[in-house]
Amino acid sequence: MNLKSDFKLLAYLMIFIGGIMLIPLAMSFYFDESSASKAFIETELLIALFAGLTILITHKSKIRDITTKDSYIFVTLTWIVATLFGCLPLYFTGTTVGFSESFFEIMSGFTTTGASAIPTVTDHPRSVIFWRCLTNWLGGMGIVVLFVAVFPKFGVKGTALFGAESVGPTKDKLTPSIRGTAKSLWLIYLGISAVEVILLYIGGLTFYDSLTLMFGTMGAAGFTASNQSVMSYQSAYVEWICIIFMFIAGGNFALYYKLLKRKFRRVARDGELRLYFAIVLISGLLAGLNLFFKGFFSFSDSIRHAFFQIVSVITTTGFYSTDFNYWPMFAQMLMFLMMFIGGCAGSTGGGLKVIRVRVMFKLGTNAMIRRSHPNAVTNVRIGDDTYDENTCLSIAGFVGFYLMTALIGTVLISLSDMDFITCLTSVLQAIGNIGFSLGGMGVRTSFHDFAAPYQWILSVLMLLGRLELFTAFSLLTKKFWTK
Repeated sequence: MNLKSDFKLLAYLMIFIGGIMLIPLAMSFYFDESSASKAFIETELLIALFAGLTILITHKSKIRDITTKDSYIFVTLTWIVATLFGCLPLYFTGTTVGFSESFFEIMSGFTTTGASAIPTVTDHPRSVIFWRCLTNWLGGMGIVVLFVAVFPKFGVKGTALFGAESVGPTKDKLTPSIRGTAKSLWLIYLGISAVEVILLYIGGLTFYDSLTLMFGTMGAAGFTASNQSVMSYQSAYVEWICIIFMFIAGGNFALYYKLLKRKFRRVARDGELRLYFAIVLISGLLAGLNLFFKGFFSFSDSIRHAFFQIVSVITTTGFYSTDFNYWPMFAQMLMFLMMFIGGCAGSTGGGLKVIRVRVMFKLGTNAMIRRSHPNAVTNVRIGDDTYDENTCLSIAGFVGFYLMTALIGTVLISLSDMDFITCLTSVLQAIGNIGFSLGGMGVRTSFHDFAAPYQWILSVLMLLGRLELFTAFSLLTKKFWTK
């Protein structure tokens, strides 16, 4: 473990983030937003100061191969420091009230949670809102994964970094080098994103709205440049485009690489993908029929809104096309259930992941079989993949840790005196990076209503959820810091 090397690499990554921030800075000049221009320039100077001093202090330290411990430190610091600097344009322009709200907003952006503390988005500079939405897209595939793909010249073998940031219980290595894998994933991500922008633009949205809506969709994140999410556009076409691309974002991007390599049979036999499709299809149809027979919408509108919300929640995007707080309880409970599932491993979505839920169910059925047949040999096989005992134990441990963290978080948030449903779903949406909540934090409210201490708690939960608990929690153990 070499902390100087970790900080030196962090400095270079922050220069990279500063380079990306030049895009909204240029937009602020284009839109003639002087306050935003000033805020971005000040932020760029602070990033340059931080990076310059860090490189000066650590100049004698050579960036060597990253160990597992180094990767955990570096990745966790990256998300915290990137948020600290990334939130400054919002804070300097008064887009958010207080630093806690600014930090909460950009942590929500980078972690692709999509929960917002801004009551009225359209009241603020468009370039700042663009930056806020852009963080969704950057966080979707991963800041560090992008850094590994673009800058391989620091003597870093990115395997440990990739594993510490990527989501899911398994990490597919698509090419011989981890840099090639990161590059392939980002190129696929970029290509699908470009297709969505074109389709949204054809559907009548402005280029600005097409971009910002794509950022939230492909990042499975949920930020938009409007006050009422996708509902603002009042377009069935836009909603269907979002449904399709949210579903794609919730799938395993490694499978899309295999599709490009024409490995169609392997993709079709993927157990997680088939279960993901089945859950969405069955839940969407059930919710749609419930809405129709309860008289909420016409049949076609019921199906569209139901699939939109089911896909939005299971992929942890957090968009909404209508006010679901008035829906029948059955439809709401289906959405609540989706919060415990999440997208596929290797997707931009959060949550527990479909594969973990399937493995846990398989472990449960195997345990029942062994009770009646003690000598039975059981294994966990899903599709063409067999999961060994260590992987299953890791998954079981993660699920238990996830639920325990959610319960402790709910207890802490209950000190805010919000009702039980609001506290529970607010914590679940934070740790699952979902951006969807019921109760007091529904469609027409924001986390501006939470006091600063609870915004900090939720920000920590968002970080823990995005790094899948173990990466960040490992830093708090005594054994991590001992040789």
